[in-house]
Amino acid sequence: MDRAAVQAWVEEYERAWRTPGTESLDGLFAPGVGYLVSPWAEPIDGLDALAEFWEQGRDGPDEAFRMEAEVVAVEGDTAVIRVEVEYERDDPARWRDIWILCFDSVGRCTWFEEWPFAPGSH
Repeated sequence: MDRAAVQAWVEEYERAWRTPGTESLDGLFAPGVGYLVSPWAEPIDGLDALAEFWEQGRDGPDEAFRMEAEVVAVEGDTAVIRVEVEYERDDPARWRDIWILCFDSVGRCTWFEEWPFAPGSH
C-alpha cells in the first residue's frame, strides 16, 4: 500500500457508509477482518459481523455528516489515518479519530483499529 492507495480506500469507505446496504464491504474488507471500534472494545470478527455492526451503527445511508481524513503514515501493509467527523444529529457530534489499518495483498483491510476522541475527552 502507498499513500494514494490508502487515501482511495478511505474515500471508498466513506462512500460505502453513505450507500444503502453492505454489499460494498467485501471490496473494502477481507473476509476474516478484525474491526476494533475503540482500544478497549472486543474486536468485531469477520465480514458478516462487520456488516451487521455497520447497519446498526449508522442512521442509514442518508445520515448527515462531514468527514475529513489525512493519511499520516504508510509502512508496508499498515497505515495510520487521522479522521475528523462531524455528525449533524449526534451528541457528541464531533469526533477526531486515529485509524490504524492493515491490508492484504489486494488492498482489502484485514485489521481496522479506531481510537475515537470526542470534545472534552482526555
